[in-house]
Amino acid sequence: MEITPLIWIITIAITIAFFVYEFFAHVRTPHEPTIGESARWSAFYIGLAVLFGVGIGIVSGWTFGGEYFAGYLTEKALSIDNLFVFLIVMTGFAVPKIYQQKVLMIGIVIALILRGIFIAVGATLIENFSWIFYLFGALLLFLAYRQAFSSHESDPANGRFMTFVRRHLPVTNEYHEAKLTVVKNGTRFVTPMLLTIIAIGFIDLVFAVDSIPAIYGLTDEAYIVFTANAFALMGLRQLYFLIGGLLERLVYLAQGLAVILAFIGVKLVLHAMHVNELPFINGGEPMLWAPEIPIWFSLLFIAATITVATVASLLKTRRTSDAAEATSATGAAPVAGGAISSLESPTTSETPTRTTHATDKETS
Repeated sequence: MEITPLIWIITIAITIAFFVYEFFAHVRTPHEPTIGESARWSAFYIGLAVLFGVGIGIVSGWTFGGEYFAGYLTEKALSIDNLFVFLIVMTGFAVPKIYQQKVLMIGIVIALILRGIFIAVGATLIENFSWIFYLFGALLLFLAYRQAFSSHESDPANGRFMTFVRRHLPVTNEYHEAKLTVVKNGTRFVTPMLLTIIAIGFIDLVFAVDSIPAIYGLTDEAYIVFTANAFALMGLRQLYFLIGGLLERLVYLAQGLAVILAFIGVKLVLHAMHVNELPFINGGEPMLWAPEIPIWFSLLFIAATITVATVASLLKTRRTSDAAEATSATGAAPVAGGAISSLESPTTSETPTRTTHATDKETS
């Protein structure tokens, strides 16, 4: 696949233009997107990604087209998992709905920058060190294990990293619109908005560690890696508001991603064996008997895994919901009523105050 520097420049420029448009057209004015707005833009970006993949298939061949679609599906699934953690972070920091778009946009831009750096480093390593496939494969197998047996129940807003940040930065407990810092009595404080962005940036770094090796297990073309990541991140902000309620119902998403990461990890190890150059493994000779998993099989496997995980999650949560309704109908109504009334009680002491004091002198 021949990609000239001009094509790279045009691709990066168009990607930047999309995000600049997103900011000025949707994010600059604080508001909570409607379901209709989110659905339209999500469909637009998904359609654009599909058209781009078809274009790669027509221009460069369907082997590369298949690699792109396999990579796009994998990165989109990992990005949805990323959204789940974003949801936990913004809940932990009690970010007002109208400002969540700004946090998401900044988080997505940070993610794209970090992944761009990882893509460049990964491409250099792959070009110069074939043994890196062993390392990537082992890393993905470890991450698959961690993904399968970890949960999202921890609170990133109060983790060790954010505790360290709070210890070294003066922090105000109140939101001051969408400002990142504020001056009070001559002292500059950072707001919870900045803390949220720092937390999401740190999470983006962690997610890039499994995202980039995963897609390099499907293709060694840096251009496909970059565009698949870019399209997976485009429209992620709208998808957050579109499927916000659905995220909590994807109870088997982590297990599905674990299966995908493990599959790609095995694929990488087999590829490393096939091109082996390490002197202490098979005398430095390639193990040509090691099978190379074709891209069409990878694409089908990834799509089937995502489908099964989604359907199984929705069936599981539906059965749980039906069981809860049946229990309520057979005499648990008073308990449910008590729970509802407790949820409706004021909880202002547990969340940051979202109004500013009139006596504070503020600067953005």
